[in-house]
Amino acid sequence: MDKQIIKTVIAEKQQQIGKTKLLQRAGHFDEHSCYVLVGIRRSGKSYTLYQDMQAKLSAGKATHEDFLYINFEDERLASIKSEELGLLLDAYCEMYDQKHPLIYLDEIQNIAGWEKFARRLAEEKRQVMITGSNAKMLSREIASTLGGSYIQCNIYPFSFEEYLNYYGIQLDKNWTFQPDIRLTVLRHFNEYFYRGGFAESFDKTDKREWLTSLYQKILMGDIVERNKIRNPRIFRLLARKLADSVMQPTTLKRLEHIIKSTGDSISPTVLKDYLDYMEDAYLIFSIPNLVSPLTEQQTIVKRYFADNGILNLFLTGGETKLLENIVAIHLNKLYPNTAEELRLFYYNKGVEIDFCIPEVNKAIQVSNSIDDLDTYEREVGGLIKFLKAYKQYQGTIITWDTERQITEDGITIEAIPVWKWLLQK
Repeated sequence: MDKQIIKTVIAEKQQQIGKTKLLQRAGHFDEHSCYVLVGIRRSGKSYTLYQDMQAKLSAGKATHEDFLYINFEDERLASIKSEELGLLLDAYCEMYDQKHPLIYLDEIQNIAGWEKFARRLAEEKRQVMITGSNAKMLSREIASTLGGSYIQCNIYPFSFEEYLNYYGIQLDKNWTFQPDIRLTVLRHFNEYFYRGGFAESFDKTDKREWLTSLYQKILMGDIVERNKIRNPRIFRLLARKLADSVMQPTTLKRLEHIIKSTGDSISPTVLKDYLDYMEDAYLIFSIPNLVSPLTEQQTIVKRYFADNGILNLFLTGGETKLLENIVAIHLNKLYPNTAEELRLFYYNKGVEIDFCIPEVNKAIQVSNSIDDLDTYEREVGGLIKFLKAYKQYQGTIITWDTERQITEDGITIEAIPVWKWLLQK
């Protein structure tokens, strides 16, 4: 790898740091820790790196020359190998007589074996922030190599509150009593509900076209090419079927039958690998049944998409699915499931509950409306039955626009509009 190319990249990025316009997102990073930021492509990981650099500039804790920022999706660095990563420091030190730059390595998962270099940086007490778009970069094996030197942070597309902030809408504590503000919030929520939270799309005239392009990059770049998949058509079919199945528990056997019905053949092992690839790319996430045996918690799950904008690419008139998906996204940010700990569940044993969070004793149903008697009896009746069995839980029904308290059999349930629920602190 030519060090002159590396020097050019370093200098260019240093000039971009102060010029990049940012909307402040929540997040604080300890100056004495190293971080790995992970999340779906274009969710804001690079944005977060720029935000951290600009914060250091504004506080007078660094100058532009203190930053060694490399984006490994830069085609000029496509040939770099893990054993050449030390050239980054060599090139920097030849440019500036400093031994300890502030190091930012973007999309480093593109370099096989990157973790050994990252560990060396941490052991040398350097300040490092790394980003990646694949969950495998934090697999047990890689985490073992890193030796616990890095703190993991999940980066998500914009929340609804961040979306409003983007458009300069600040809400005071009494905003719900102000009709003009409520109408403004509802208008923006309608757009956010269908188009999602990828900030780069907000100013696009054709947001759907941008989201389609993003989905193709995730599918082909982060899944098919990375995992050397020979038949991407199966992935396209699988994504469509998962979109159709949002809200419903799905088994590997059912998905296998669906794919075989189209004339393709796939084994359960390969199908599971394909689903894992989708989760590794943060395209989807899954939640298990609270009362399933441990083995079934891996095979019978509800799967949701990481952003409503991407899910909506597959749907026509899919408001009910989008509503439950947007609730799942918000809960997944608050209570993410990991390989080490399950926090977010659904419940299905005699009664169906959309979401259960045992650590805070909350049970949540999602329904567009509960005005219809049959829907009311199914959603409210099911939740009351659950709350009688699990008396420590509190019940909530999230709807499109219903807001009231429901009391039956001594049990009180809160019904709340989704746009208001998303803005609760």
